[in-house]
Amino acid sequence: MHKRGVALILSAPSGAGKTTLSHRMMSRMRNIQPSISTTTRLPRPGEVHGKDYLFTDMAQFKREVAQENFLEWAEVFGNCYGTSRESVESMLASGSDVVLDIDWQGARQVREKMADQDVVSIFIAPPSLEVLRSRLEARGQDDAEVINHRMDQASSEMSHWDEYDYMVVNDDLEQACQQLIAIIQAERLRTRRVGEVAQAILNAEPGGRDR
Repeated sequence: MHKRGVALILSAPSGAGKTTLSHRMMSRMRNIQPSISTTTRLPRPGEVHGKDYLFTDMAQFKREVAQENFLEWAEVFGNCYGTSRESVESMLASGSDVVLDIDWQGARQVREKMADQDVVSIFIAPPSLEVLRSRLEARGQDDAEVINHRMDQASSEMSHWDEYDYMVVNDDLEQACQQLIAIIQAERLRTRRVGEVAQAILNAEPGGRDR
């Protein structure tokens, strides 16, 4: 029985392990795929158009914004990023759950534009800000000034945790992954999402024939 997919919003401060966690979760589940963001920034080495991002120029991006083709969009350090409404709607209509990797501001936009549809939001949190700083330092990618800026951003982002349906604390990666999978499995079984399945069961006669 065909069932519409669920839009799954995942948000987290940088260093909380959201990307690793979502990849592990999606590798273990069926009928779930990531939303591919549109961006105006140039591709980085190894990035593939249509797989990592949908790369475009600023003029085209602004036309898409004017036509309200994005569920959410934002400008970050001079580059724009957006989530295609058409792409997400197409995947949901096909029965696939869709993971939207966006921040709390994008999450607000999506909830507003998809208020009458199935949206589930999950905030991925570190066990503490001290652990988060340690993770950022261990990556060895940023200097102290950048790390301090990321920590300021993390504090701001975490202040919005209560806007989400669920919060998963990523202290142990495997445990957090299992919790994320459990949330998705439970959401797929909500009665408002399985109405057609229930009606098919009720209308079926013994032997598999419908009345």
